[in-house]
Amino acid sequence: MPACGQPAQPSPATWQHGHVTAATHSTLFPQAPDTADAVLDGLDPEQREVATALHGPVCVLAGAGTGKTRAITHRIAYGVRAGILQPSSVLAVTFTNRAAGEMRGRLRQLGAAGVQARTFHSAALRQLQYFWPKAIGGSMPRLVDRKIQLVADAAAACRIRLDRNELRDVTAEIEWSKVTQTVPADYAPAAAKAGREAPRDPAEIAQIYNVYEDLKRDRSVMDFEDVLLLTVAILQDRHDIADQVRSQYQHFVVDEYQDVSPLQQRLLELWLGERDNLCVVGDASQTIYSFTGATPDHLLDFRTRHPGATVVKLVRDYRSTPQVVHLANGLLAQASGRAADHRLELISQRDAGPEPVYTEYTDEPAEAEGAARRIRELMASGVPASEIAILFRTNSQSESYEQALADAGVPYQLRGAERFFDRPEVRKAGIALRGAARFGGNDTLLDDAVDLPSQVRAVLSGEGWTTEPPAGSGAVRERWESLAALVNLAQDFAAAKTGATLADLVAELDERANAQHAPTVQGVTLASLHSAKGLEWDVVFLVGVAEGMMPITYAKTDEQVEEERRLLYVGVTRARRHLHVSWALTRAPGGRANRRPSRFLDGLRPGSTATVGRAAARGSGGVERGFTSRPDATPRRTQRSPARCRVCGRTLTDAGEMKLMRCEDCPSDMDEGLYERLREWRCVQARLSGQPDFCVFTDKTLMAIAETEPTTPDELARIPGVLKRKLDRYGDDVLAICAGQELEQGPDGE
Repeated sequence: MPACGQPAQPSPATWQHGHVTAATHSTLFPQAPDTADAVLDGLDPEQREVATALHGPVCVLAGAGTGKTRAITHRIAYGVRAGILQPSSVLAVTFTNRAAGEMRGRLRQLGAAGVQARTFHSAALRQLQYFWPKAIGGSMPRLVDRKIQLVADAAAACRIRLDRNELRDVTAEIEWSKVTQTVPADYAPAAAKAGREAPRDPAEIAQIYNVYEDLKRDRSVMDFEDVLLLTVAILQDRHDIADQVRSQYQHFVVDEYQDVSPLQQRLLELWLGERDNLCVVGDASQTIYSFTGATPDHLLDFRTRHPGATVVKLVRDYRSTPQVVHLANGLLAQASGRAADHRLELISQRDAGPEPVYTEYTDEPAEAEGAARRIRELMASGVPASEIAILFRTNSQSESYEQALADAGVPYQLRGAERFFDRPEVRKAGIALRGAARFGGNDTLLDDAVDLPSQVRAVLSGEGWTTEPPAGSGAVRERWESLAALVNLAQDFAAAKTGATLADLVAELDERANAQHAPTVQGVTLASLHSAKGLEWDVVFLVGVAEGMMPITYAKTDEQVEEERRLLYVGVTRARRHLHVSWALTRAPGGRANRRPSRFLDGLRPGSTATVGRAAARGSGGVERGFTSRPDATPRRTQRSPARCRVCGRTLTDAGEMKLMRCEDCPSDMDEGLYERLREWRCVQARLSGQPDFCVFTDKTLMAIAETEPTTPDELARIPGVLKRKLDRYGDDVLAICAGQELEQGPDGE
């Protein structure tokens, strides 16, 4: 077994992943497997290795879309159903309530209810609440959801004025300090050692941090980081309590292990004690939260800490097409640093799809309108709005896309907003449905309702649901979308459960609320790249992919730039089939067009080179341009088929190979004599114009001409490197040479 974190070796290509769809796709209401062995049905060989490795330390290196959640939930379910694991003895931890809820939902579907699946904070808070009377005594401090007001009060007490942005940044520095277990007195040297750019003088931040801690004690409150810190302190100091926790939990699973902070790692070690029944799952190439203290080092060093660990690499990508996977692999191939050294080369298991589309716009409003226009076309062709996402680097970019979608009549939802079952309209709808389930026989609203979906529509019509959505955007539209999601869920539930009643649906909603397993909302998703982690869509629009935004301006160090590259990788791998990448040359209409596409796309988008910081020539192949921000204008399109090797058919991304129209190692049928005649002609033209030879045509372009032997201007123009200016200037000469004609030595006629 290779060491944890070593590059993956491709799995044998002979095995087929039969009867399993995309890794994170599942039937909405599946039947629980009949037996423990049935839990393993449909898993690929590597996933099955994960599911059956139930003893000792296990490290799962799982690339994007490779079914990691599927593997670990089936692992837990198999252990429970086989009688090897007791449900109450398993603690599965992850980083978001959504992920924990999804895990609980999947385990319930697999017949493994009763397993604790929680976030680190949720699990620690439950233990802290239970053991506080015994360990500390008295009332436990009140938990504050947001610490920013306390930080503002601390700054004011220090007579330090902070604007809104500084307040947010200082709050982030305090959070980082706490998860890295840095006390106020040590903040300045610790921040310098970590290479952090402090938003204020480090001494001032240390002072604010110190007063912030005093204010919490004075007001008897604690923050989320305190939950972990206090739990760690109790488990370290009270061996009897630590033993009680360890007797409860015998088996641990940690998802997204690349995002573990030093404080979370310490808590995990205390939960484990001297045992090693631990399974961790992660991907160093998806480390995008290092600014919060997360580090992939715990994942990459797992085999060092646990020499006997079983290591499984998941590289079969069931989510994305080969074209999307090719771009994702290309992004990481240009990366540097420790995470890049251990990257996983994904292998798509899906049928071929369309090439990624790259579009350049004059300004940001044009980019937003272009995306909305394309989305409207996709929806007209049958793509559900819920299967489309617009992803951006910062939340401030959202507004223009909200407006553009509203103007185009496209429904949307904001990712990262209030949790579905916590929304007021959803709570009210649940009460109404519960009442109808109990007393529906006396409700005239239900007289004409013949089945479950019609009953739900009748009940929710009293809460504001209508057959047609309200016009425009805003709160009214968001409420309607929530109710529509419940209507759609009722239709799916009735189709899956023959004879289901309103009471059955209410029970299903209760279970989903407990698991935070929200139904699908029918709207295009707007989300930041960070909040899109763990999600996927059929169609993804990556917008604002320009220098200054991707990588973001304040990414200065090599490590910060590489994290930005990983963030783009996460965005790319959210797409199952269609991927649209766009950027704008300026922010506002009429502004100076001084932006260029992200350096991360160099050498990957057609027509670009791999030279970092060098702008690709506009007008090169594969770029769809938007030239206007007027809503009634249709952008002109310049389309060129994806560059493919004319020998083996492989998609080409290397600039040199794209000029040759073949892979470097594929056989060449070049006319050597023609190539030499072209080189001699180029030498004369370069001398006459006073330029280096390559400014006329590069060697690769001449080789491509000698291989294809064009006979018309159109055929010559299709060769990469032969731009219109060069075609106009040199085209006649080149075609004459290819035809075997002799040219007079002299000026080229210009």
